[in-house]
Amino acid sequence: MKYVRFSYHNTISYGILEENTIKVLEGSPFGEYTITETAIPREKVQLLTPCDFSKAVCIGLNYIDHALEFQLPIPTEPVVFIKPSTSALAHLGTVQYPKQCNRLDYEAELAIVIGKKAKDVEVADVGPYILGYTCANDITARDLQPKQGQWTVAKSFDTFCPFGPFISDEVDPSNLSIESRVNGKTLQKSNSSNLIFGVPFLVSYLSKIMTLLPGDIILTGTPGGISGMHHGDTVEIIIEGLGVLKNTIG
Repeated sequence: MKYVRFSYHNTISYGILEENTIKVLEGSPFGEYTITETAIPREKVQLLTPCDFSKAVCIGLNYIDHALEFQLPIPTEPVVFIKPSTSALAHLGTVQYPKQCNRLDYEAELAIVIGKKAKDVEVADVGPYILGYTCANDITARDLQPKQGQWTVAKSFDTFCPFGPFISDEVDPSNLSIESRVNGKTLQKSNSSNLIFGVPFLVSYLSKIMTLLPGDIILTGTPGGISGMHHGDTVEIIIEGLGVLKNTIG
């Protein structure tokens, strides 16, 4: 299924996306729900982030080509940082360009959406804890990253975690094409098969460090090819089976 969260007539609901129609849910995909008979055309609703998260756990340098472009060693363990809930931004939302930033980068990423509380989960048992997958953009104030000597400041501004437009449980995360486009030009192009640390390992690894809560997302890393964006740019993250996440730079 393809899950969306949306606003319609000042009411926020979850729904199932079926082509250009949304079937309204009674309840939530993170608990019990029923699919109602109410169907709303997609163009009549405002899509929100497909879930609320308590944290977005992000993996750095998880594609070999991305590590090489920064001339960094290939990690032997995941590089982990966290984006706060205030960084969340919906499809078609505007990324705020911070005044103290001189270079703002896009990073196309496959995001894992946690479906139920996960703690100390073994790799073989990860499946039931994943609701599905979505597109994400790990927006980064690149010039602040080396100055700070750590990554959280450069990656945690408000609006720095666009994700959506929907969550799908219909894709195989081990083999998905992934790309980014800025103003229609393809700048990143790779496949999730090139991940150094795959989805089951990451969920298990992180669950043994912190409790993953329903709605939390894990950004799995970005391929090589990142570069800067400018005011007024349109950035798109396209992942096979997961649609297009589109945002503008304010």
